[in-house]
Amino acid sequence: MTRYFRPSVDMPKIYLYRQPVDFRKAALGLAAIVEQELAQNPFDGALYAFTNRHRNKIKCLFWEDNGFVLYYKTLAEDKFRWPKKGDEVISLTGQQINWLLDGYDITAMKGHKKLHYESVF
Repeated sequence: MTRYFRPSVDMPKIYLYRQPVDFRKAALGLAAIVEQELAQNPFDGALYAFTNRHRNKIKCLFWEDNGFVLYYKTLAEDKFRWPKKGDEVISLTGQQINWLLDGYDITAMKGHKKLHYESVF
């Protein structure tokens, strides 16, 4: 199935806010969290992902040229596997945010570590 309304895998800056938020908040309320709690600029082109207390909804906030885009997904029966404890916000790749939207546990999905050698001897 083609997914047309998804964050781009090429999006350079994606941040996941770990604490649940009140989902009565619309774009400006979420932008206020970005500014006040994360000390970041919500107008810089980054995507910010939020979840509710039950972890069955996700809102993604993104500033596009002249207004906010709000992506909202509600699960019918399951919960999102939201990263627990740690810093208030973590950085994600475009692939990771899409894995999260698909229901994967992104904290468990780690590739092999990169190795760097100077010589075979």
